Amino acid sequence: MSEFSSIYRIISALALFLKVSGTACPVLECWFVQEVSGRGGGLSVHMSQEESLMFISTEGFSEETKADLHPPEDICASRFYYVTDPAGTFCSASLDPPKGSVVKPKCEIYPFMPHASVVRWASSLTDSFQSPVYLQADWFSVAAQGLDEQLTVSNIMRAVPESSEPRVILSVSSKTPVFRSRLGEQVQLDCGFWVDPSAPLHGSGFSVEWRYQFRGEGRLVLAYDGKNDRFMETSESGAELDITNIYETGNASLILEEAQVRHSGTYICTVYLPHLMAQVAVDLEIIEPPVLSIFPSPLPLLAPGQLYSAQCEASGFAPHSLELGWEFTGADGETRSLGSGRVTGHRQASDGTFSQSSHLELDAGKLGLGRGGDITCVAEHEGGTRRVTAALSVIGVSAPSIEDSMAMVAVALVLYGLIKFVYWTISSSDSDEIKEKKDN
Repeated sequence: MSEFSSIYRIISALALFLKVSGTACPVLECWFVQEVSGRGGGLSVHMSQEESLMFISTEGFSEETKADLHPPEDICASRFYYVTDPAGTFCSASLDPPKGSVVKPKCEIYPFMPHASVVRWASSLTDSFQSPVYLQADWFSVAAQGLDEQLTVSNIMRAVPESSEPRVILSVSSKTPVFRSRLGEQVQLDCGFWVDPSAPLHGSGFSVEWRYQFRGEGRLVLAYDGKNDRFMETSESGAELDITNIYETGNASLILEEAQVRHSGTYICTVYLPHLMAQVAVDLEIIEPPVLSIFPSPLPLLAPGQLYSAQCEASGFAPHSLELGWEFTGADGETRSLGSGRVTGHRQASDGTFSQSSHLELDAGKLGLGRGGDITCVAEHEGGTRRVTAALSVIGVSAPSIEDSMAMVAVALVLYGLIKFVYWTISSSDSDEIKEKKDN
């Protein structure tokens, strides 16, 4: 009987686990962040943070399911949220760290206040002066970032007042929180959105906005009014959306026809619904490795005591961080560093790329160049390590190498043989003449 009871408990636990976790949704550890008025009646505002947990299901929670979850006691019960996420946007594997992992996803929950948008491309969504009854609820905004730059999510949730069971109404996400591209390539910055089909706001129209920010400066890249099916005029060129994908799959990705250095920065994708908005940020990094050249080419012959300056030119790279250095490989095949030389400052071209030079003073004696070898310029950059090599010959060295000595011996033997042959030829000719005279 006890064995049957144990099996029954295992089966019951497994069934409950499948009911709650069958969608493979993780439990998210979040910070609940809200404004707190300053002490002493001042006007200053401070932010408070409280630990919270989000239990997530695609189908909702029963009282039995919630009772079996057993949340930790060190977190206030009012900060347990039983979230229904029909689209499963919170169920990504990147939001579920391995058991025992120290690195965890980032997650923050904020109170959210529905409001009418003031931007031109979304103002038509709230042209009515009356707010729908549907908005009379507790609203929350959740921002989450997955592990290894795999996902960023911004969700708007609605809960019945004084309820701990919010439901995701609007979800905006990107699978490319950080995107890297070479110059000239087509870039697609991912942004997708989902609207709860059961929400009254579904089908009421939407707007999409892409905005660029970099070092405190920003500009509107693209804005689309989905309710009126029109784009706003901007000064940006070469940027577009796939309208068909927006309506069919909620794919609002920004497409840049040709990556340029000026495109590096942060892009913010914002999706507007009537009285609601959510946004995610995508960092675009343009990484182009340098092209290296050594001047002059080829390097001239170097004599002992003679000084000569070789130049390594690195051009067409971005970003500007670069490490230049020199290496020497002798006849024995061993490679050693010659240092960084005299490095110049950066120069920026009209296309935004950078160039930089290094000058190396060639002194056969001080640098120990022997009879020469290969001089290599090495550039270390985010886009990869690049090398360029030039042959260097040193002439007039007092101590000949083994190869030179062997060559000199060979030449001496050849000359000795040639002299003997000439001497033998002349001697034979003289003997013949003397013999002829005697015979006559």
